[in-house]
Amino acid sequence: MQPNPQVRIVKDPDYKEGYANSVQVRVSFWDFFLQFGKIGAQTPEQVELNVSQGIYLSPQQAKALHTVLTENLKQYEQAFGEIKFDANRTRPEAIQ
Repeated sequence: MQPNPQVRIVKDPDYKEGYANSVQVRVSFWDFFLQFGKIGAQTPEQVELNVSQGIYLSPQQAKALHTVLTENLKQYEQAFGEIKFDANRTRPEAIQ
């Protein structure tokens, strides 16, 4: 059995960080597409999503992300309590 290689993270010159409170997901046979953005102006009739970044993931990488997020959410809730949200307000069209 080979030991795990040492991982060195190097930031690309175009690397950027941002905030998103919205993510749209599209799925095809070949990949998952995650489009991140922020919810902007809101009225009862309209919600504005300002999208800033789109990321394509292979199905394998999407499943790995799911695993990492699930584990981190469990740890977060153990430390800070259950995350609660209204299931009807998770879709942009349901936000009022």
